[in-house]
Amino acid sequence: MALIGSFGDIVFEVSLNRVRTFDDFTRSASSRWAKHDRQQQKAISEFLGPELDEISFTMRFDVSHGVNPKGEMDRVLEMCRSGQAETLIVGDTPLGMDQWIVKSCKQGWQRFDGLGRLLVGDLNVTLEEYMRR
Repeated sequence: MALIGSFGDIVFEVSLNRVRTFDDFTRSASSRWAKHDRQQQKAISEFLGPELDEISFTMRFDVSHGVNPKGEMDRVLEMCRSGQAETLIVGDTPLGMDQWIVKSCKQGWQRFDGLGRLLVGDLNVTLEEYMRR
């Protein structure tokens, strides 16, 4: 088994029996600025500090790869709805300064069997850095 990383109890892995990985991983960072207006002059810019980072990725779940697509997507949905903060690890490196929350997730239901069970689904996830202090 190849262990790619984890987000809380969700393990990103590849093995003969299971594929739970991500694609299109992007991380964005920005800064916060204030502009102070002045009479008949250009505004003065003030650096306030870094903005919270965001990470986005897509996961594809396929029952033929040893996962329950609906169960996997609902697990991330519950993390989003509950505000649960978790550590994100890729390789053996924790990312960010603290933890991450699921800011949004978008499910795509791709293929079903004859009983209406989801066989293949895609999940677009956006994480936002979570700072306790």
